[in-house]
Amino acid sequence: MHNTGENEQALRKILDMTRLIAIIILLLHFYYQLYAAFREWGLVSDFSNRILGNITRTGIFHDFHRAKLIALGILLVSLIGARGRKSEKLNHRTALAYLVTGLITYFIAYFSLYIPAVPTFLAGLYMTITGTGFLLVLSGGTILSRILKNKFSNQDIFNLDNSTFPQQEELLTNQYSINLPMRYRLKDKWRNGWLNVLAVFRTSLISGSAGSAKTSGILRFFITQGLAKPQPFTYLLYDFKFPDLSLVAYNHFLKNKHRFKGKPECIFINLDDPSHSHRGNPLEPANMHDITDATESARTILLGLNKEWRKKQGDFFVESGINFVTAVIWFLRMYRGGIYCTLPHVIEMIQLEYDQLFTCLRSEESCQNLVGAFITAYLNDVLEQLEGQIGTAKIALARLSSPQLYYVLSGNDFNLQINDPEHPRILCLGNNPQKTQVYGAVLSLFTNRVLKVINKKNKLPCMVHLDELPTLECGEALLSTISTGRSNLNCVVMGVQSIHQLRREYGKEMADVIMSIAGNLIAGQETGDTAKQVSEQIGKIMQERESLSISDSGTSVSRSKQLEYAVPPSKISKLSSGQFVGVLADLPDQRVELKAFDCELLTDYAAINKEEESYKPIPLIRQVDAGMIAANFSKIKQDVKNIAADKIRELENDPAREHLVLRK
Repeated sequence: MHNTGENEQALRKILDMTRLIAIIILLLHFYYQLYAAFREWGLVSDFSNRILGNITRTGIFHDFHRAKLIALGILLVSLIGARGRKSEKLNHRTALAYLVTGLITYFIAYFSLYIPAVPTFLAGLYMTITGTGFLLVLSGGTILSRILKNKFSNQDIFNLDNSTFPQQEELLTNQYSINLPMRYRLKDKWRNGWLNVLAVFRTSLISGSAGSAKTSGILRFFITQGLAKPQPFTYLLYDFKFPDLSLVAYNHFLKNKHRFKGKPECIFINLDDPSHSHRGNPLEPANMHDITDATESARTILLGLNKEWRKKQGDFFVESGINFVTAVIWFLRMYRGGIYCTLPHVIEMIQLEYDQLFTCLRSEESCQNLVGAFITAYLNDVLEQLEGQIGTAKIALARLSSPQLYYVLSGNDFNLQINDPEHPRILCLGNNPQKTQVYGAVLSLFTNRVLKVINKKNKLPCMVHLDELPTLECGEALLSTISTGRSNLNCVVMGVQSIHQLRREYGKEMADVIMSIAGNLIAGQETGDTAKQVSEQIGKIMQERESLSISDSGTSVSRSKQLEYAVPPSKISKLSSGQFVGVLADLPDQRVELKAFDCELLTDYAAINKEEESYKPIPLIRQVDAGMIAANFSKIKQDVKNIAADKIRELENDPAREHLVLRK
């Protein structure tokens, strides 16, 4: 029923009548028990005596306190129905203080009758104390009726309990799954559960600011669990803070080496220390089948060295530099079967005099279209334009002219086909945060070439594990692997500190594509638009809402349910270390209803520290001294001089091609 004005008024009259009855009974109690005092005051009559006699026969005055108790009971009944105006300032402590004090005063008044004094004085004192107690009880009950019963709790000011939701508690596994123990909050209780990354081949993006535990709590276990599978993953592991993750991979490789078929290897590329590094050639000719491979390699190395070029792709001078380096790479690939097709030889050849360089490049028919514009500019003495076209590329590549780099990049200790069933490999690419500009470009080239090679049928499962992805330049190759590699058992795991960082390095469009393609999104602390995007991907849940209205006519409480974001952006921006939110993908034959999560990982750091104490260090690959490095450096320079001299001599001795030799 709806309350109306008539209902409110009728209730108020009934309550007033009830209180009046309680007061009348209390007055009759005074009159009966203190009759002598009333007679002395001249307040008695025959009429009142007859009425009192009739009331007495009811037994209401059978003992001293019965009438007082009846009056108090009727007063309490009237208070139960009281509906005072609510106030948030009132509390139960005040109301109870009034009630307790009133009850004590109400009944302790009895003892005042034993004070040695005249009856009239005792009667007045008794009635005053009893009346005071009665009024205190009435006041306490009235205050109690005004206390707001539906106060909003201040213990959950951030709406944490209401924004919780059920999450996956059951451990679900398959042949390739990665499983991380966690705990989550449901209402006001913590419950244990699991992050079950079942669809590992649908790409995993792990974001989290520095110190969020994304490496120690998540990325680490993609290595340890992946190597412990009955059919272990092969790995392309980009270790930005070498050798942190490489040590984990190496020691777990040793522990699970027996699980691999064929002849497994753990390969390290350490550009800082050649003695603890294998020698590898990212431009190995066996995996460079046509000139498009050379173009991709040139684009990767130049964009890695010139970050601003990422935003200027398509620009005349940018594309000119890429075409120039492409021509050099492809020339070396075609020259004598590619025995000199290495990055150090490319760098040295670019530094040749234009006469020698252009003579060599235009001698290769497939390069003529690439270098035609450069040769024309050179022959027409438009040197300013020529330097603008290729000068930036030459200057950038010159930064890689290091004896140590030349030594590591000019060998052939391993093949880039790391997921070959006969020769499975764990390839660890070690970077140095202090030399990211130079090392990042070289390691980007390795990554780009490996991504092209591993994306083939009938190979072993391969995990591309890229921590600090924005420090690499492998956008297009990475997108291709993410998009098509799942059917070839290529699993991509990307770690970034922030989506903002990814956008800065790759551009907004590329970063948004990478984020949207990733089937498994695990996010630590994020802010701004990124937090909003993560929140939207997690989705909404049904949450209860309560509103309170206080007015002169009363208090009304309304409750409703509506869809709200399960994890609002403000909560994502305040996540602590070890706390992650996100969404996990499932499989057609392994459906999961509870894909979203908002949890704290249960990482046993004590066990990890104990395990790391027994780790074996990165092994010594070969003892390398300064003389070996210097000799290799000189050899490469001499190789390039010999290539130019031999090619010019060859053309001069061939009448049909002699015109290709430039003499200016």
